[in-house]
Amino acid sequence: MKVVNDKLLNTPIAEIPEYYERAKKAYLFWKNLHIHERMAYLRNLRHYMVDQLEELVEVIAKDTGKVPVEALTADILTTLDAIQYIEKHGPRVLGKRRMKTPLLLFGKKSYVEYKPRGVVLVISPWNFPLQLAMVPVISALISGNAVILKPSEVTPMVGRLIEDLFQKAGFPQDVVQVAHGGKEAGSAFVQGEPDYIFFTGSVRTGKMIQEEAAKKLIPTTLELGGKDPMIVFADANLKRAVHGAIWGAFTNAGQVCMSVERVYVERKIYDPFIKKLVEEVNQLKLGSGMNDDIGMITYPGQVSIIREHIEDALSKGAKLLTGTSPEHWILDKELFIPPMVLVDVGQDMKIMQEETFGPVLPVIPFDSEDEAVHLANDSSFGLNASVWSSDLRKAERVATRLVTGNVVINDVIITVANHYLPFGGVKQSGIGRYHGEIGLQIFCHQTSVMSDKGKREREVNWFPYEGKLPLFFSLIRSYFGKHRSWGGLLKSYLHLLRK
Repeated sequence: MKVVNDKLLNTPIAEIPEYYERAKKAYLFWKNLHIHERMAYLRNLRHYMVDQLEELVEVIAKDTGKVPVEALTADILTTLDAIQYIEKHGPRVLGKRRMKTPLLLFGKKSYVEYKPRGVVLVISPWNFPLQLAMVPVISALISGNAVILKPSEVTPMVGRLIEDLFQKAGFPQDVVQVAHGGKEAGSAFVQGEPDYIFFTGSVRTGKMIQEEAAKKLIPTTLELGGKDPMIVFADANLKRAVHGAIWGAFTNAGQVCMSVERVYVERKIYDPFIKKLVEEVNQLKLGSGMNDDIGMITYPGQVSIIREHIEDALSKGAKLLTGTSPEHWILDKELFIPPMVLVDVGQDMKIMQEETFGPVLPVIPFDSEDEAVHLANDSSFGLNASVWSSDLRKAERVATRLVTGNVVINDVIITVANHYLPFGGVKQSGIGRYHGEIGLQIFCHQTSVMSDKGKREREVNWFPYEGKLPLFFSLIRSYFGKHRSWGGLLKSYLHLLRK
């Protein structure tokens, strides 16, 4: 497989209408294929990706600065698993679904059909540029839609790689089109009136897209930011909790919308937790090699946000136990920031309220379950959270009280890797869900159908109404009253049929 490594040209804004015209024509062909025919293309894609694993890892790692293990497990493996989930469950999830019909509508058949929306616009981010582009794209495709993908301009090589993947897998022309460019291109594609928009990115940009889409009533799914809390109770497996906090905070250099960005530790174990945490963090290796742990910051613009949050915390009394303060960072073309553990942190600091998206782990003690829940919920975000305890009943009770789209018990992040579960956030973390059954159905119109054999001349509720009111009174009392009377119901219904 060959991937062009030179600078990619931006898609000219003037050509965007042509993208939509091509997509509409491709949609007319693609939607009429049987779902098993569409699945065959996805299967070819999966097989081709597996054949090219080493090349895929190399491109992703080079374009993002992440370590190869994370390129393989977080970007590629999850994408392959999503394709396989669709292959196994797509026909059932998107097939005609029979529904129950109320007794009072006896003799009729009810079902739901799932029909493709048309042209789906997917705008994807740079932190997991393969996974977060491919999963919504393939979900839209299996449903019968044509797709226009606008990947992040920060990782252009992966954008070109995705384009190459669909071509090499033999997809029909223009069923998937990849457009390249920055914010201007993304904005122009939104204004091009797609039939559905799937966006993953910042809250600010998500709100702008939602505002524009609302003008034309274009439905959207928005996967936005997070400020995910981790609650560690005194009865938790301390070593596991420490290792979970470290991986949850520093995987992909903290550039994960579900990163552990706030840790609340029960005071009884706060000191030993901090001691073990510092010991383990100091063992991590920065670099881009196959044996390194933490890679680079992918987007240079993110560094200023990380710096701002650290400086704000330090100016208000927080202390760094690992890493270095921003004035000592040496950042050139390689943006390696050592992992930082912060203590003496206040809940009102930026580091506890705004998404940092970097290798920073602030830790705060708590004294009671109620306090832990309050602190965890004290956020404008609600994407993910984790609860750590050997008492699973307590952990599940706390999980129920958290205002968030996802919760993990004695683990971190992993709900997004389970394609059987719907994924999405609440509050400022987004609108809608994908993955699981709903993750395929959101890309469809749902049509509810009721069918009658058409043998009777009229229905009991049709004209004329003469003499029917007392019979309807009797029918309703017989069916919905305190003492249900099947005999009374049948008698009233037969009388109505004769009217």
